[in-house]
Amino acid sequence: MTAPFRIEALAPEHDRAGFACGSDPLDKYLREQASQDIRRRTSACYVAIDNQTDAVAGYYTLAAGSVPLTGLSEAMAKKLPRYPLVPVARIGRLAVSVAFQRRQLGAALLWDAGLRAMQSGMGVFALVVDAKDEVAAAFYEHHGFTAFSGNPLTFILPIATLANKH
Repeated sequence: MTAPFRIEALAPEHDRAGFACGSDPLDKYLREQASQDIRRRTSACYVAIDNQTDAVAGYYTLAAGSVPLTGLSEAMAKKLPRYPLVPVARIGRLAVSVAFQRRQLGAALLWDAGLRAMQSGMGVFALVVDAKDEVAAAFYEHHGFTAFSGNPLTFILPIATLANKH
């Protein structure tokens, strides 16, 4: 049995026009902004493609970033050098088309983002994401992310935690 989806870098041949996840800003970003961000090298965008129809079933963006050491929990910070900023990979957006929801695709995209960050060859301590709402926050918490930096919608997952699950 083959996997129902493949995840690959967004390319011009991917048809994004029909993508609809239920959030206009996320839909509009994929259709109108993602390619520009890729060209400007401000983020990378990866899409889940349905193997039967070639439809874009979901996507996420990944970019380099940093967070203040002081925003981390004491348990996380004690394992790190005392630099003011800690390098992270930031998931900027993550969305699954309504037609493909409830199939664990969001979890697969999240896992793929973690693997790419882990295998990037860059020093990255953690994945960081800003959840758009409480539903998204619950999704990230369910997948092992913890809140940090005083913002209840900002979450972090150390790469070491991912590596231990791999």
